[in-house]
Amino acid sequence: MAFFSRPQSTAIRIVDPSTQDELKSPPKKDSTQRKQCRNVLIHGFCKFQDKGCVYSHPSAEPQSPVPQSPSLQESRSTTLKPQAVNAPIFVPKAFAATATPPPPSAEHHTPPDTTPSATPPADYQGFEALSQGTYNPYAYTGEEGDVTAQMAQLDTNFYDDSQYAGYPEYGANALESAYYTTAPPVYLRQPLDYHLYTPTPSASFVASAADAHFVLASSALREALQKRSETIRQIPPIGSNLPDELQGYHTLVPLETVGGTVERRKFGNWYSTVYRAIRSSDGLPYALRRIENYRLMHQSAFSAIEIWSNIRHPNIISVKEAFTTRSFNDNSLVFVHAYHADAQTLFDVHLKPKPPTMQTHFQHGRSPHLQAHHPTVIPERTIWSYIVQISSAIKKVHDVGQAVRMIDVSKILLTGHNRIRISACGVIDVLMHDTHQDIGVLQQDDLTMFGRLLFALCCNNVTASSGQNFQKSLDFIGRNYTPEIKNAALFLISKGGPHRSIDQLLDMIRSKVILEMEDALNGNDRLEHELLGELENARLVRLLCKFGFINERPEFAREPRWSETGDRYIIKLFRDYIFHQVDEHGNPVVNLSHVLVCLNKLDAGTDEKVMLIARDEQSCLVVSYKEIKQCIESAFGDLARASTQTKRA
Repeated sequence: MAFFSRPQSTAIRIVDPSTQDELKSPPKKDSTQRKQCRNVLIHGFCKFQDKGCVYSHPSAEPQSPVPQSPSLQESRSTTLKPQAVNAPIFVPKAFAATATPPPPSAEHHTPPDTTPSATPPADYQGFEALSQGTYNPYAYTGEEGDVTAQMAQLDTNFYDDSQYAGYPEYGANALESAYYTTAPPVYLRQPLDYHLYTPTPSASFVASAADAHFVLASSALREALQKRSETIRQIPPIGSNLPDELQGYHTLVPLETVGGTVERRKFGNWYSTVYRAIRSSDGLPYALRRIENYRLMHQSAFSAIEIWSNIRHPNIISVKEAFTTRSFNDNSLVFVHAYHADAQTLFDVHLKPKPPTMQTHFQHGRSPHLQAHHPTVIPERTIWSYIVQISSAIKKVHDVGQAVRMIDVSKILLTGHNRIRISACGVIDVLMHDTHQDIGVLQQDDLTMFGRLLFALCCNNVTASSGQNFQKSLDFIGRNYTPEIKNAALFLISKGGPHRSIDQLLDMIRSKVILEMEDALNGNDRLEHELLGELENARLVRLLCKFGFINERPEFAREPRWSETGDRYIIKLFRDYIFHQVDEHGNPVVNLSHVLVCLNKLDAGTDEKVMLIARDEQSCLVVSYKEIKQCIESAFGDLARASTQTKRA
């Protein structure tokens, strides 16, 4: 490789001997006494023959100049003979003795050659003189017939290292640069499998479980979602006597405890019951609120439902439709809303008296006794969150020219961690359709009901804002909460008028609105962080499905043994390696970790090899996970193409 390596940086201009004034031809000797020129022996001709070469040229004839080959490596490999590969370059003594180096130039300064070179033989006394500035051995190709043509192509810094410092590392010259650089060759990186690398945000940029206001911790969040999934798939209890189908809805399940000694809830002057039902057209669950024994007098009352169905807000439960039915053996009015599994009213969460708990430890030798449950004060941060969310929902409704008309602890649902939504919107508009009221008065009533709700939450008493309890409740709020909450409650409970509006309330609590927005964004980051961990949780299931499609297939493409031959045989052995292993006693090995590790390696297509043994133990195969993955993709691709062709036919 040394012969084909790049020449060094020290290049010396070749000097034409004919241009030197001090050139003196040595006395000619008889041709029989002169030594034969080695250039003729090596190259077949001597380019110094007509310029005073003192050696004999018995077979030398005028040679036609040959154009210089574009590659020095190519030129030498085509002209050198095998026996002359290691021969040194021959330089006539006359040129070595008489040639003088050119004067140094300020523009082209060549540093001295520091590269070690082989010691020339004793016969060539002029070799050392040429190496100092009169001749460049690397510039000689053996094919040029004129030295002046070679001089025109060379420059003093022709082989300067700075000209070759920036070899390309990519593209068409990537392989060529590997030969002339000391760095290892550059390989193009293959694209990574996206589902194997799930980058997650840094922990410093994601709110912790303790700081999350709207999102539970990972374990609690998973448990809550599992419970919601189970709630959605509940079946009606035995003996509920509910209709099987109701205007396109089926599988009705009551969401409230009915019968027995349980007090039935009333919606205004009417009893109401809430059910969960599945819609036949889309298969999604919905919440159905049934108003019992209500006869609708005018069909135009449903016009309010059309307005409410177009209102979309994160703190308002969306309205779908409303209809009348006699499926319950009476005249019932049914409202369809969006369903939120495991939602609870604020009354059930904060104000409903809890049953007494059993005291498990003994006190002074006495038996266990019942301990009454005392309501706890709701944290102020939670109160502010409720205030901001309800205010946002009210503003949305007031901006479209409507009124909520139902802001009550029994109609506001807690659908998530500190996430509330106003339910039963539009119901009062239909029920009170015949009673005309001014929309401005109704909006003022919304603020008053909002103030009563705030008093009830702060004091854990539904009647906290009534006349006889008002002063005590105000003192209780002053002792347990900051003056900002007290001022907001007094503003909402005050006498209505043009000065009181939801916009003024938002101006009073704008700092709390900003805090609520920050917590909401942090909660969104937490949810995205949790979602990244579950982004590709179905990839192993997809692999198992492919195994099920391929293994033990009775027949395919008119081949009864399709699943037992070719690549499919390897897949079968790998399936046995994962699921059908036995221990030294012949007992089955049930190890889920082994299954998950093997499937993950298969999905990644690693180069790790595994030995697959046939069931009769007469043959074995050593293959890599990458090869097994290719076999599975090939076999599954055949099945998929056949299925597509069948559908098209």
